[in-house]
Amino acid sequence: MPTGMIILVAVAVLVYFGLAHRILDRMRLSDKAVLGVILAMILGGLINIRVTGRPNELIFNVGGGLVPLALAIYLLATADEPGETARGAVASLIAGGLVYASSRLLPVDPEQSPLIDPFYVYAIIAGVTAYLAGRSRRAAFCAGVLGILLSDAAHFVEAGVRHIPSRTWVGGAGAFDSVVIAGLLAVGLAEVVGEVRERLQGGTAHAIGKGGEDKGEREKGEKEHGQES
Repeated sequence: MPTGMIILVAVAVLVYFGLAHRILDRMRLSDKAVLGVILAMILGGLINIRVTGRPNELIFNVGGGLVPLALAIYLLATADEPGETARGAVASLIAGGLVYASSRLLPVDPEQSPLIDPFYVYAIIAGVTAYLAGRSRRAAFCAGVLGILLSDAAHFVEAGVRHIPSRTWVGGAGAFDSVVIAGLLAVGLAEVVGEVRERLQGGTAHAIGKGGEDKGEREKGEKEHGQES
């Protein structure tokens, strides 16, 4: 079973038992909706739609391409603030550009890369970039997913402009893993960093409040002491 499928099954288990409820709530997604998306991705991973034929073929995998694309567009379109939508769009372009640039440097064949599969490298680049540029959980997730898909689109356009026979399989094979890992990595980073920041800010606020109370007690004591004198 592909890595992306295994990860989706693991996420489905976490969602089913309510262990991901907090993250989903902050992204304004219900457990049932996410389980439906995961099921659609797993089943859709078996379906490919050929958009164009040779010499420049374009094939969309339903589970790894169309379903996450639709989810990312929906999340960006329903964001509460226009700024979050803009950040998500810009972060997607940045992530897509970096993934595309890295694909020019890494070998096309995974067997030529002894240390790590290039598709995992693309996922890490997209996920980290998506978090740094997107910031919020929703924008980061969308940018991670769209970054991989935009990179595939760029390869298709390049092949067409240069008249190079090619086959672009959006969301298929290794790209399926990249889409899943990039999206989850981005939202995971946003959640962890956001949680740490909230705890630090809460601790600071508590310390300030405690300091204020101590100061008030000291002033009260000094006032009572003056009256006794």
